[in-house]
Amino acid sequence: MSVPTDQQHMEKIVNLCKRRGFIFQASEIYGGLNGAWDYGPLGVELKRNLKNYWWRVTVHEREDVVGMDGAILTHPDVLKASGHVEGFSDPMIDCRSCKAHLRLDQLIDKKGVKQCPNCGSKDLTEARQFNLMFETHVGAAADESSIAYLRPETAQSIFVQFKNILEVSRKKLPFGIAQIGKAFRNEINPRNFTFRSREFEQMELEYFCRPEQGMELLEYWKEERLKFYDDIGISRSKLHVRNVPDEERAFYSKGTYDIEYDFPFGRQELEGVAYRTDYDLSQHQKASGKSLEYFDDETKQRFIPHVVEPSAGVDRTILALICDAYGEDQAPDDKGKMETRVVLRFHPRLAPIKCGIFPLLKNNAQLVAKAKEVVALLRPHMHVFYDESGAIGRRYRRQDEIGTPFGITVDFETLGEKDPTLRDTVTLRDRDSMKQRRIAIGALVSTLRAEII
Repeated sequence: MSVPTDQQHMEKIVNLCKRRGFIFQASEIYGGLNGAWDYGPLGVELKRNLKNYWWRVTVHEREDVVGMDGAILTHPDVLKASGHVEGFSDPMIDCRSCKAHLRLDQLIDKKGVKQCPNCGSKDLTEARQFNLMFETHVGAAADESSIAYLRPETAQSIFVQFKNILEVSRKKLPFGIAQIGKAFRNEINPRNFTFRSREFEQMELEYFCRPEQGMELLEYWKEERLKFYDDIGISRSKLHVRNVPDEERAFYSKGTYDIEYDFPFGRQELEGVAYRTDYDLSQHQKASGKSLEYFDDETKQRFIPHVVEPSAGVDRTILALICDAYGEDQAPDDKGKMETRVVLRFHPRLAPIKCGIFPLLKNNAQLVAKAKEVVALLRPHMHVFYDESGAIGRRYRRQDEIGTPFGITVDFETLGEKDPTLRDTVTLRDRDSMKQRRIAIGALVSTLRAEII
């Protein structure tokens, strides 16, 4: 199903990401490195919050999953066994007119005639396979014996360490091994902002099981992953589950679901949940000559476990979070005049900054001192931001635009000047509703943590 695209909406999001310090083009002052991105002060916080929450629900809150962190440099024999050296490629076509390198699926089809999407030319080369892996050399010599690769996925390090982790963790089937880490693919044409990049990060789980459990666990993990997206605030109406047909699945897969999201540039894959059977462990056992079998103490059987793999892109999920959170509405400014308010409605647990803290007036020493006391109180528990510059409405707007869910204003009521019963209370403002309420300073930590957890 095609989804209408909104280029103008996407441009606003890209501009906001740079203007507010979420994402920058890598090596920008030198013209930029295509397919590589740097995360700024707010982007790195959002990214860290996402990864920490994924790790929490995938590893820490479960008894059947452990973690690992594999090396990025990968032995060539690992990727030969997995099939990447021979088969990890995309069909590439060159446009003879504008010299663009294009993936086959990027061509425009007009009445059965393929055309270049950049210049419209029909003068195209024949398709040829282009291997997507980054090759490098390890050590002083640069010859065949020193070849290694930057890993194209995090999964293979899990498979080759399966037996070691099985022995040290003493887990029984079914159990999983989780990993968050960088992967590298030499994309022919990176595009759509951070969606398709040459350097990216994955949140991946390999969940090992008995052969008869595979299809049931495929359904289980599909539902678990949909719940995860609900829990981080991505609209369920924009998520779609695609049952990948037989002709599109990898030959070793008995079932694959793509969880897709409606980005402004169209519906695209956010995560894959695949039942990979015993293919990976079997390949590495055969190539290495080392047993990767599982011994069942109860049945006294030895067999190679099957695996279900939920594999999500960190960068793609970050982009979906920003796209989903972005909104514009009309709100009164400090003088009561209506203006457009740009707001990122992040779920509080993902928001880069949890709370903005403002003294009503920066030239009042008592208000400033009390506001800094509130900062000191909250900082050990959450990421907060102190701001005393400009009208209070402007300060609210700045925090709305970066997705801060709560604002705390220290005002004259906090000092108890008019009503002693309000002493040591502050105004707590909600980002989404813009409603305000009084709350005791002593109750701030418990109140905010209950919203953020």
